[in-house]
Amino acid sequence: MSPFDKVVATTLPVVPKPLVRRFAGPYIAGETLDDQIRVIESLNREGFMVVSGILGEFVSRQEESEEAVADYKKALDAIAAQKLDSNIQVKPTHLGLKLDKEFCYQNIRTILEHAKTYENFVRMDMEDSPTIDDTLELYLRLHEEFDNFGCVIQARMRRSLDDVRRLVNVGANVRLCKGVYLEPREHAYTDRHIIQENYTMLLDELLSAGCYVGIATHDELLVWEAYRLIDRLELEPHQYEFQMLHGVERELRTIVRDAGHRLRVAVPYGPSWYPYSIRRLRNNPEITGYVLKSIFK
Repeated sequence: MSPFDKVVATTLPVVPKPLVRRFAGPYIAGETLDDQIRVIESLNREGFMVVSGILGEFVSRQEESEEAVADYKKALDAIAAQKLDSNIQVKPTHLGLKLDKEFCYQNIRTILEHAKTYENFVRMDMEDSPTIDDTLELYLRLHEEFDNFGCVIQARMRRSLDDVRRLVNVGANVRLCKGVYLEPREHAYTDRHIIQENYTMLLDELLSAGCYVGIATHDELLVWEAYRLIDRLELEPHQYEFQMLHGVERELRTIVRDAGHRLRVAVPYGPSWYPYSIRRLRNNPEITGYVLKSIFK
């Protein structure tokens, strides 16, 4: 992390809210479901699939999780009613993982049942290292009942190869990403090149085992590595998909789409955009620094 990025990470809490909104805007659909639907429609017209997420994590009250469940059901209703190409993603700590694991299980199960009525899909996100064991336990438990359920593996985590081999055994649908959380070195790789190498190794394990993988990256080297593996394994486009964040690397996502690969854009929305943005930008100050430099130019 550069000295500039360290300064940015330290001073973010005192950055004026309108300025945070300025550089968070391209990555977030807006505050309401109507905002989200407009963005999904636009991306679908461009030939991209979407995954919708409601902003929120690490809730302190069960009522917050219950509200999130209701909001996800409304989102699934709207996606189905308007025949949009979008599934949804949920964060376990938004649905109460840190409050009560069984409460979280029941919340996710409710969402999965609702999605199943529309033949839609739910992916459970992966968060910081203290939540990984509980998240995987929830996934494996619910996977026994629901086939419209996926999980996430982070390539920066040292444990991920073992986790991938557990998931391969149950034929899991996996999104593979680098991971955004800043973790202690004992838990995570910190060298960029090692993370890239680990990502490629994990992707090879998953694709070679026949798992459906959401190849989530904005790193063109990793896109190339994915191309190489897809070619070697002679995979068809319906056996995997690429995934990118809304507002990030628009040119690259167009290149991937035009090369004949399916690509899903992750689009979050909700009134909690400010605390979400602060947490994300502090966790990834290199992006913050890039955006601030662009603004000052």
